[in-house]
Amino acid sequence: MKASLSILIAGSLWLCIHTGTFGYGSLVKGHVSDSTSGHSLAGATIVLGADQELSITDELGNFKFDDLAPGTYRVRVSYIGYRAQEIVVSVGENETVTVKVQLAASTLSLNEVVVSGNASAEETMTTISKIDMALRPVKSSQEILRMIPGVVTAQHAGGGKAEQIFLRGFDLDHGTDISLSVDGMPVNMVSHAHGQGYADLHFLTPEIIDYVNFNKGPYYASVGDFNTTGYANFQTKNALDQSSVKFEAGRFDTYRAVGLFNVLNNPTKNQHAYFATEYQFTNGPFESPQNFNRINLFGKFTSRIGDHEFFTASLSTFKSEWDASGQIPERTISSGLISRFGALDNTEGGFTGRSNANFSFLKFLDDGSFLKNQFYVSRYNFELYSNFTYFLNDSINGDEIKQKENRTIYGYNGSYQKELHLGSMPVQSEFGMGFRYDDVDNIELSHVKARYTFISPIALGDVDQINGSAYADFKVSLSSRLILNAGGRVDAFSFQYANKLDSSYSRKVQTATAISPKLSLFYNATPALQLYIKSGYGFHSNDARVVVAQEGKQILPKAFGTDIGFFAKPAKSLLVNFAIWQLNLQQEFVYVGDEAVVEPSGETQRYGLDLSLRYQALNWLFLDFDGNYAHGRSVDDPEGENYIPLAPTFTSVAGVTATLRNGLRASLRYRLVSDRPANENNSVVAKGYFLLDGVITYTRSKYELSLSATNILNREWNEAQFDTLTRLRGENTGVSELTFTPGDPAFVKTGIRFFF
Repeated sequence: MKASLSILIAGSLWLCIHTGTFGYGSLVKGHVSDSTSGHSLAGATIVLGADQELSITDELGNFKFDDLAPGTYRVRVSYIGYRAQEIVVSVGENETVTVKVQLAASTLSLNEVVVSGNASAEETMTTISKIDMALRPVKSSQEILRMIPGVVTAQHAGGGKAEQIFLRGFDLDHGTDISLSVDGMPVNMVSHAHGQGYADLHFLTPEIIDYVNFNKGPYYASVGDFNTTGYANFQTKNALDQSSVKFEAGRFDTYRAVGLFNVLNNPTKNQHAYFATEYQFTNGPFESPQNFNRINLFGKFTSRIGDHEFFTASLSTFKSEWDASGQIPERTISSGLISRFGALDNTEGGFTGRSNANFSFLKFLDDGSFLKNQFYVSRYNFELYSNFTYFLNDSINGDEIKQKENRTIYGYNGSYQKELHLGSMPVQSEFGMGFRYDDVDNIELSHVKARYTFISPIALGDVDQINGSAYADFKVSLSSRLILNAGGRVDAFSFQYANKLDSSYSRKVQTATAISPKLSLFYNATPALQLYIKSGYGFHSNDARVVVAQEGKQILPKAFGTDIGFFAKPAKSLLVNFAIWQLNLQQEFVYVGDEAVVEPSGETQRYGLDLSLRYQALNWLFLDFDGNYAHGRSVDDPEGENYIPLAPTFTSVAGVTATLRNGLRASLRYRLVSDRPANENNSVVAKGYFLLDGVITYTRSKYELSLSATNILNREWNEAQFDTLTRLRGENTGVSELTFTPGDPAFVKTGIRFFF
C-alpha cells in the first residue's frame, strides 16, 4: 500500500508537469464581493447551469468556468450568511464574459452549503467553521479551536499559558501533533522551553477572526511540520463591517474590553484598514488571586490593485502575565489540607509576549495562474514558573522550576497555482516553498524558590533551527464526478544547540529530511453526496536538544493515516460528515522540558470514528452535534500495559441555537469528555465531565447586549489531569496519583457592545 502510494503520486506528478496546457471553448469569469464594504468574498460557491458545475472563489474573490460551449447559462452565487443571487449569462463561441456579483448580508441558511462538485472536502470543512463561528459564543481564540470537531482543550496555568490540546486519541500537549497558523504565519514554537510545538493562540482576538480553514489527518501537501492529527489556519478579517466597542464583566473579578475601529474603508479604491485592541483581567475562582491580565493590539491593511493584485499587511503585539495555583494531588482534597480551589504553591505563574509583522502579496498572471508571496517575522518571549512535584526532589526548598526563552522567527511562504490539462482532464496544480528560521537565545530550565530565588541551573543554551520546504499538489478531474488529489512535500531541517552549561564551548549540529507523499480520492456520487478516501504521511519535528542527543537518529517520526468518509445533504437543511480513520505514529524521542531529559515513547496505533451534524430545523432554529471516538494503544508494550496516557476516547459537543428576527439570539450547548486512562496500565483514570453552557444576545443597529454562562449546572470537574509522583512537605516518600487543575464553577458574564 505504502509503496504503491509513492509510485502513484510520483507518476501523477510527472504526468502533470510534463503535460502541456491548453484551453478551448468559451470562458465565464467573475468576482464576488460584499455589497456594503466592497471587500472580496473568498470561498463563495458558484454553480453554473443545469449540470451543476461548481467553482469556489479564490482569495481575491475571483472564479471562472472555461471550456464552455456557446449558449446561455444560469449562474447561482451563494455564501454563508449572505443572500444568494442568480444571474443569466450568454456567451458566444470562443468568447470571454466577465461578471461582477455583489452579495448582501442575510440570515444564515444551510441551503447555501454545497457538498459536491469540483470542491474537495477541505472547502466543506471551512464552511462548517463559518457556520459554527456565526452561531457559537466564544470568549477566546482557544475556544474557537474547540470548534474543530473532536478537539478538547484544557488550561492549567491561570489562563496565561497555551492550553493543552487533545484530538483523535492524542494528548497533543500544547501542540506537538497539530499544525496551527494565523493568516499563514505559524503559531507552533519549535524547540520551546516548555515543550515541542508549543502553540499559544492568545495573541489572537476572537472578534477579528473571519473563519478557520481546518481539517484532520496528515493529508495536505501545503501543511508541513506538526501536521499529524490535523491543522487549523485562522484567517483574520480583511475589513470590518463597522466599528464597535465592547465591555464585559463577570464573576471572579473578570473584566474584558474590546475595540474594533475602521481606519480606512474605501470600497471604490478597494482599500481597507482597521485596528483592534483587547484587554482582559480576572482573578479566577482560586483562593489565591490569579491577577491575570492580557492586552492585544492588532492592525491590518488590505489593498486590491486592479483585478489582479492584492496586498495585505498586519502588525500585532500581545502581552500577558498571571499567577497560578497549579495542579493539586487528590489526597490534599480528601484529607482536607486544602480546598479544590486552594494552592500548595501560589508562586507559580509567569508572563509572555509576542509581536508579529506579516506581509503578503497575491498576483494573478495573464495566463490565469496565481502567485502568492508571504513574509513574516515574530519576536517572542516566555517565562514560566511551575511546581509539579512539590518536595519530591528538594525537601527543603521545594521543586519549583523556571522555564524561559527569547526568540525571533523569520519566515517566507510562496506558492504558484496554475490550471493544467492531462489529456482532456483539467488539473489544478499548486507548487510551493517555504523557509523558517528560529533564533532562540538563552533557552533555560532552572531550579528556583518562590520565583526569584535562584537555586541551580538545570539546562541553558541557544537553539538555531532552520526548516526549508517544497511541495507540489495536483487535483485531477478524472471524470465529471471523480477527483484525484496527489501531492507530496519535502522538508529539510538544520538543528543547532549550544550548551552554555558546558565549560568548553560546544555547538552541536544535525540535519534531517522528511519526505511526505499524499494521495486522496473524492467521488461526487450525487449533487448531495461526496465520498472520499484520504491517505498520506505527515510528521512532527523533535526538539533540537533531542536531535543532538540522538545524533540525528529517529528524530522526524512519520505518521501514516487513512480516512474513509462522506459529506452528505440528505435534506436541504441537514449537513452530515462521517469518517472512519486510522493513524500510526513511528518511534519518537520526546524532550521533557520540565526535567531536561529525553524519553522514548515508542510506536503507537490509533483508529476511530467521527460524526458531525448541522441541522437547520427552522429558519431561526439550528442544531449541531459532533461525536468522536478514538482507540489508541502503544504497539511495543504488552496488553494491559499499552494504554496511551490521557488519550481521549469519546468526546462530544452539541447545541441548539435560536436566532430570531427581532435581534434576539439564544444558544444552549454541552461539552462531554468520557473517562480516559491517565497512565499506561489504566490504574489511574482521568475523570470525564459533562458541562452545559449558554448565551443570550440582543442585537440592534447601534448596540448589542449579552449574557453568557458556563458550567450552568455548577458541576465539580477536573480540567487538566495527570498521573504524577508528588511529595508534600512532611511526607517521607512520594505518592503517585491523579493531580489536577479544577475546572471553573458556574460562571456568569454580561456585556454591552456599541456599533458606530
